[in-house]
Amino acid sequence: MRRKMGSGLAGLLAGIVGISMLLSGCGQMTGQADLPPEIGEDKKLILYTSHKAEVYGPIVKEFEERTGIWVDVHAGGTTEMLEAVKASSGKQACDVMFGGGVESYEAYRDYLEPYACSQSDLLDPQYASPEHTWTIFTELPIVFIYNNKLVSEEDAPRSWEEFLGDKWKGQIAFADPRKSGTSYTALSTMIQITGREGSMDIEDTLNQFTEALDGNISAGSGELIKEIGDGFRLVGITLEEAARKEIAAGLDIGMVYPLEGTSAVPDGCALVKGAPHPDNAKLFIDFTVSNDVQNLAMDQFCRRTARTDLQRDTENVHALGMLEIIPFDLEWAGRHQTELLEQWTKRID
Repeated sequence: MRRKMGSGLAGLLAGIVGISMLLSGCGQMTGQADLPPEIGEDKKLILYTSHKAEVYGPIVKEFEERTGIWVDVHAGGTTEMLEAVKASSGKQACDVMFGGGVESYEAYRDYLEPYACSQSDLLDPQYASPEHTWTIFTELPIVFIYNNKLVSEEDAPRSWEEFLGDKWKGQIAFADPRKSGTSYTALSTMIQITGREGSMDIEDTLNQFTEALDGNISAGSGELIKEIGDGFRLVGITLEEAARKEIAAGLDIGMVYPLEGTSAVPDGCALVKGAPHPDNAKLFIDFTVSNDVQNLAMDQFCRRTARTDLQRDTENVHALGMLEIIPFDLEWAGRHQTELLEQWTKRID
């Protein structure tokens, strides 16, 4: 029998590490243990997620505790999971997609069912979907990071342009955007900032950046930071959230806010078209933007809340420069995703 919570989501925080260890065995495209056979369809939810277990684990567990709904979790990279949503279209294989930048959701909007969550009026309107194709979860600035022991503060990269030249050639940690939603957001941010008006500008940016990578592609966003912390690579591009967590944990890396500005594209949550358990899916989406979950995201996950009525996290973190957010074009990023990834493949493989 499931225990009843008396102290809200905060009661789970002490168990986050244990939960993460329990769920970390979920590899790409694998789910949790089989649901008990006696559970009826009205108490089931099938969740596809690109979040790490340390993020989705506490949220899923508390959702189960509060609702009595059993959640079958399938985890993998953002593009990988969205491709799975596409491949299973019409087969009632998934209820909710959770995690990944909303520009990726835009590229797969034909497989998503619009849903206005119960607190949509409290969410940051800058990135909200006008048609409610997705619900924003948290806002995630892209930043630069560097190894503190091997790169001085004076030499740390400050500009997107620095990643397009020879200065850091072969020393850049960057995950494959064909699997990592974070890296696709970073790549499209780089293109929008360095000049996307003409196709030649896009090609030049891709050519220069892939040449600077020199064939080195990190296995994932988590591995990217570890490579820099270990000195295997010197600099990288990742999420502010990921950098802040590792700095707080004692990893000897530094963080830089790009001089030209950066994107803060939210990750999202969406109802899948043809979901077998749509009512339960809507309950879960509502839960992700609840006061409790959003406070958990700020306090424990080092993320910026998507809600306008909550006090934003203003904790001081040592970072070079000031955070300046550019007006990121979500529609452009979603419309060009297939094209950009095809161009990426030609240059990398």
